[in-house]
Amino acid sequence: HRFMVRGVGHSKADAFSRTVSAAWTRYNIELLEKDALRINGLLSAIGELRNPTHYPSACLLMPMLAKAKILDTTLLSKLRPEAIGTDQTRRIEPISAFAKAPKRFRAQAIARFVETELTYWHDFFDSVESNPLTPEQRLAIVVDEDATLVLAGAGSGKTSVITAKAAYLMKAGIRKPEEILLLAFARGAAQEMSARIEERCGAPVEVKTFHALAYHIIGVVDGSKPALAPHATDDVAFLALIRKILKDLVGAQPAVYRATIDWFAQFFVVPQSPWDFKTRHTYYTYIEKQDLRTLQGERVKSYEELLIANWLYEKGIAYAYEPLYELPLKGTGRRIYTPDFRLTDSGIYIEHFGVRRKRMRDGTEHLMTAPYIDRDAYLADMEWKRGVHATHGTVLIETFSYDRQEGRLLQALEEKLAPHVTYNPRRPETIFNRLIELHRIDSFTRLLGTFLRKYKNGGYSIQDCENKARALKAGRRAKAFLNIFEPLYQEYQKRLGERIDFEDMILRAAHYAEIGRYDSPFHHILVDEFQDISQSRARLIKAL
Repeated sequence: HRFMVRGVGHSKADAFSRTVSAAWTRYNIELLEKDALRINGLLSAIGELRNPTHYPSACLLMPMLAKAKILDTTLLSKLRPEAIGTDQTRRIEPISAFAKAPKRFRAQAIARFVETELTYWHDFFDSVESNPLTPEQRLAIVVDEDATLVLAGAGSGKTSVITAKAAYLMKAGIRKPEEILLLAFARGAAQEMSARIEERCGAPVEVKTFHALAYHIIGVVDGSKPALAPHATDDVAFLALIRKILKDLVGAQPAVYRATIDWFAQFFVVPQSPWDFKTRHTYYTYIEKQDLRTLQGERVKSYEELLIANWLYEKGIAYAYEPLYELPLKGTGRRIYTPDFRLTDSGIYIEHFGVRRKRMRDGTEHLMTAPYIDRDAYLADMEWKRGVHATHGTVLIETFSYDRQEGRLLQALEEKLAPHVTYNPRRPETIFNRLIELHRIDSFTRLLGTFLRKYKNGGYSIQDCENKARALKAGRRAKAFLNIFEPLYQEYQKRLGERIDFEDMILRAAHYAEIGRYDSPFHHILVDEFQDISQSRARLIKAL
């Protein structure tokens, strides 16, 4: 800085200026000398990036970058070229440049390393497999980021890449054989890779399935390996167990019975109404795809009819779906009248009308039909049906789509039927056996089994699932499923006892690695078929 000292002669002011300047220069030089070791170390490391001898991965450069930023902030950025001189300024400039633009330095270093390495190992890559490796395969081998994902189509030689990668790591002196772990999902794939690597490298490398690795880790930490559940390696036995648990719970716990019946009666299909569709074609395409089949076995034409039919079946009320009207109707010009339901014992008819109501400004109610339905024609048809029953003295019970919209369809039906019918509810085992006959239990068992394994693999809780259901707006359907799954899962865990399944195995091993009870000797982990990874397996890899 320039400043003026008044009342001082020129010669004294000049001497004072020279003294301050010399002190300032000496102070800057002393700072440089004090941090000489840090500065020289960083300059040497940054200099090596010009001709790197190992892949400049992020985990290796991050500590160096942190040091460079601290040094630049606390010291280098405060030094002045006029104080330390041009030579010193040029010498320390790479540290500040690296601190400000580390990505550029790393990208240049990677390019230099890859080019040099591909040239040096050219003959090896030509001969390590039966055919010379492609440029993309070679790149996947020499690139050594903290995590490297290799995308490859079927038959494009990913096993060759894994084999050659392991061989390269050992031959280049990057890793010892015992520091490399290869993980595969299937035992056969693991055995094949193990044989190929030993053949190519002359040294065995640890190749395991995830389950074998997890079992090994548990054995190392606990000193013994727990017994494996019989169904862990047998999907047929696993599904049989889930089915048995479900059947036992339905018979023993009223809440599970109620939840199971609710699921099949109301939520087995994704509930949608005609109002969810803009055209008749899209609605009937949905109906065909959903196969809306009742507990009695017939296919119905809407989700609301499904609810009514299943409720009648559960209550033990015999019915016929879309029967011919009991009296001949001649000269109507209409097709033969088939009401929605006829109760066999009482002869009562049920018509479910697909209308919703809208409150108008003047306080009146306006009945609405689905977008693709001619409202006037539909309302006229409703009146014709009412007239038929009134004329011939048959009893008609009416339900409406607005009943379900308002959350009281089955309640309204029960209230209207109460004076006319006697309920004879079917026993839980009867309905469960009926579901078996309809082949619904088998598919539901598979759903429960798949969900259970994913639930355990992800380390989820019921609260996690409820939160997810709310986010997806799955609502009552998700809640109905969880009302069955939660007690089933608790019983499944209870029946495991001291044994473990594969999901427990992975989670326990991951936990041991996370808390440091297992000291991993592996520094390079190669995973085959990574697209099939589960959360628990990914957690285990990260822990290792």
